[in-house]
Amino acid sequence: MRLFRRSKANPADGQVNDDPFFVNLRRTEYRRLDETGNIYLDYTGGNLYPESLILAHQELLLNNVLGNPHSSNPTSRLSTELVEAARKRVIDFFNAGDYICIFTQNASGALKIVGESYPFDDATTLLMLADNHNSVNGIREFCISKGGKSTYVPVQYEDLRINEETLDAALRSLQPGKKGLFAMPGQSNVSGVKHDLSWIAKAKELGWDVLLDAAALVPTTRLDLSAVKPDFVSVSFYKIFGYPTGIGCLLMHKDVFSKMVKPWFAGGTVNYVTIAMQQKDLMEGHERFEDGTLNYAGIPAIKIGLDYISDIGMDKVNQRVMHLTHHLLKGLLEVKHSNGKPVVRIFGPTDIHSRGGNILLNIFDPEGNKTHYTDVESEANKRMFSIRSGCMCNPGIDEINNCITTDELSQFFMSRDNRSDSEKSSFLGKMRGAVRISVGISTSLSDLDKFVQFIASYAK
Repeated sequence: MRLFRRSKANPADGQVNDDPFFVNLRRTEYRRLDETGNIYLDYTGGNLYPESLILAHQELLLNNVLGNPHSSNPTSRLSTELVEAARKRVIDFFNAGDYICIFTQNASGALKIVGESYPFDDATTLLMLADNHNSVNGIREFCISKGGKSTYVPVQYEDLRINEETLDAALRSLQPGKKGLFAMPGQSNVSGVKHDLSWIAKAKELGWDVLLDAAALVPTTRLDLSAVKPDFVSVSFYKIFGYPTGIGCLLMHKDVFSKMVKPWFAGGTVNYVTIAMQQKDLMEGHERFEDGTLNYAGIPAIKIGLDYISDIGMDKVNQRVMHLTHHLLKGLLEVKHSNGKPVVRIFGPTDIHSRGGNILLNIFDPEGNKTHYTDVESEANKRMFSIRSGCMCNPGIDEINNCITTDELSQFFMSRDNRSDSEKSSFLGKMRGAVRISVGISTSLSDLDKFVQFIASYAK
């Protein structure tokens, strides 16, 4: 049974040339967009929830009594059954039979479990791509605090893809018998670049454990963990189907579970705790890492959401996002000033191969002067566009795009007590940040045409 509702209404104005399936989906599941006049282009920041998901979850909550699952009473048992049904659905969705699904508050919470429990020591290397979200970058603090070494592999300036020669050399530098954790995103949360997941197998062959940050990848791309086998995968569910917020998961391969060293315990994570002897016995499996009471009222919505996406078809979602991205890129690149110079610069690849639905850009005047991203967002806000601007919690890509060198950063941090972003930009003489637009299944071609018209208003 399909979760989303059907409509026999004609396509909305401005959408007559759009895909009828997605026009209908927008009119039924996301009608609030047109009713409120919002043009939502921040799907990488957070997806939009379909109406049927909210109604189905509401019905479940209103027709059942759910209790704290840490008990055997009837309401607790029902909560446990619903949570475990959601857990099984996650494993099935990612074809992750060899993994443990650990529910967390978000993808950042999943990454923190890896950081605090991975057995870093003074002989461990943490290797990361420069194109990582700060929630991955933050793992270096755990590594460094335990005497380990943290290092980055840059991505290429021209297209923001992996520099294969540099990464290969870095992976081969791990000495036999030494521990190493390699962390990479499946898709850049900033540039939209989809990184080559074959590096996961190469890294593991060379002795590395591998962390895949899949938060930006899985909303529009199928991830089959029976074929791609990282040790850790972080996921955020609201980025896939919009609701509920505040729930993510860590998929941890069963082979790596035993090496993880949880640094503390909490309610629900132990078989027993003694006070007199100050001893404890940690639970096995997912329960060891699910601290306290789970969001047992919200987690059942995950199964509903995954059913919704599966009913549409992830391959169909992927094709839709590729089509939208191609349409947007084409429109943006055609906008020129009267002197023939482009109004926008797109960071990263401008083709749709191996890229997702988020596009990073800056706007320039005819003389090549950059328009500050805050001014662009301010103007966009007035026209009801929801876009995002700044560094998007990915300083590596920002430093690459704005040609900020290690020497410049070193001089800044050595010579300044005030280390604000504005002070940094003033010292470096370079403007930080950019504008990000991202599309999703409820985006219409009309939305994108309106945004291109907005960009064209900067043409002189």
